[in-house]
Amino acid sequence: MNKLLATLIAGLFATSVYAQTQTQSTAATGAPATSAHGMSTAAGTTVVGTTPGATGMSGAAGTTASSTGNADADKDIAKADQKEAKEMTKQDEKIQKATAKANEKKAKAQEKADKKIADANEKVAKADPEDRAKASAKAEAKAADANYDAQKTMIKADEKAQKKIVDANADKAKAHAKANEKRAEATADAHKAAAH
Repeated sequence: MNKLLATLIAGLFATSVYAQTQTQSTAATGAPATSAHGMSTAAGTTVVGTTPGATGMSGAAGTTASSTGNADADKDIAKADQKEAKEMTKQDEKIQKATAKANEKKAKAQEKADKKIADANEKVAKADPEDRAKASAKAEAKAADANYDAQKTMIKADEKAQKKIVDANADKAKAHAKANEKRAEATADAHKAAAH
C-alpha cells in the first residue's frame, strides 16, 4: 500500500512539474501552440516524450524582412538576428540532448523491469505444481517492485529533463527579447539619422 501511495504521489508531482513548466513557458514565450500530439505547448518549448525531430525547434525568431534604408542599422539588425538564431540553435540542442537522455534512461528502466518480470514468471513456470501458488505470489510481488522501480526512474528522468528544458526555454526567451531590443534600437537610430 505504501509503494502504491508513493507511486501516486510521485506521479502527481511529475504532473505538477509538467504543468508548471507549461505555464512558465507560456508566460515566457507567448500564446500556446499545439504540438504534433495535440498537447498545448508554448511556442518554442519542448515536452519530454514528444516524437524525435520535433523537440522544441523554434521557427524564425524575429527576423526582419525589410531594410531600414540605413546600412549601419541594417548591419546591426542582421547581427542581432544571427546572434539570436545561434542562441536558439544552442538551446534547441540542449533540449534535444536532455530529451534523448531522459528517453534513454526510461527505456533502460523499462527493459530492466521487463527482464525482472520475465525471470519471475519463468520461475513460476518451472515451479512444482504444489509450489506454483507460492511462486506465483512471489512473482507478482517482484513484478510490482520492478514496475515501481521503473516508474520511479522514469519520473526522475523526466523531472531532470524538464528542469533543463525550462532553463533552455528561458534562455531562448531572453535571447529573443535581447534581439528585439537590438533591432528596435537599430531601427530607432536609422529613423533618427533619416530625420536629420
